[in-house]
Amino acid sequence: MNVLERFGRLRVWLALLVVLALPAQTALAQWELDSDSASIDFISIKNGVVAEAHRFKAASGSIGTSGSVQVDIDLNSVETLIDIRNERMRELLFKTAQFPTATVNAQIDSDTLAAVAAGGTASVEVPVTLALHGVEKTLNVALMAIGNAERDIRVFTVRPVLVSASQFGLDDGITALQKIAGLNAISTVVPVTLNLVFTHTE
Repeated sequence: MNVLERFGRLRVWLALLVVLALPAQTALAQWELDSDSASIDFISIKNGVVAEAHRFKAASGSIGTSGSVQVDIDLNSVETLIDIRNERMRELLFKTAQFPTATVNAQIDSDTLAAVAAGGTASVEVPVTLALHGVEKTLNVALMAIGNAERDIRVFTVRPVLVSASQFGLDDGITALQKIAGLNAISTVVPVTLNLVFTHTE
């Protein structure tokens, strides 16, 4: 075998190795939350008739190679469009000096994750663990996941998640907010929606 033939075979083997390596790279890939585009919103209802939309401005998170999802929400970033109300929520409701973060954990089936990462769409209902105010509870959450050509993944709630303040020991905080604001009532069940984009990384 002459030098040219050997070089030709070497090129074929190198090309084959590159092709075989691509699935391994995909398997090692993960996704990081794009915090700038994250939308984490909740609605408070006061006096039974007045609904107001609020949000959290800061969060971080990732989707791991096995489908594990974690999102950390900075409770100090609560935004109600009224500074004094932001302060009261931080101090009286969330007590962020002690509990600065709410953490969401979930597990997505690996086959579903692979299909979405390849540009597909999936509608799933998954158990989600919410750690808030020193308490962990599991909630069933209906999610839609959509992939794109860049392998980014958008995940959003199909319907609002109803979070009960009493489940997380927040009743006293609700009462304190109601009293200081001079309200007759504040709903203790809060609808929460998520709209998150996870950027593909190597």
